[in-house]
Amino acid sequence: MAGRLTVFTVFAFIGFLGGIVAYFAYKRLGPIIIEMFPELYKDSAEWFLSGLGGALMTLILIVVWASFSPEKK
Repeated sequence: MAGRLTVFTVFAFIGFLGGIVAYFAYKRLGPIIIEMFPELYKDSAEWFLSGLGGALMTLILIVVWASFSPEKK
């Protein structure tokens, strides 16, 4: 049980830090993306950009986790 709690705590902490990084990335990259693709922002599509950011962040976190996890023998 302690192993599962540790994994849950680590992923919660990584998710929290990922949220902070996503917030600052959106503040810096948001205007650039909106300037490149104004049609995405036209109808209040912030949810779309947030979804793309969340999907990308999740993929990166899973790849990092998979590369650090030990191989099963």
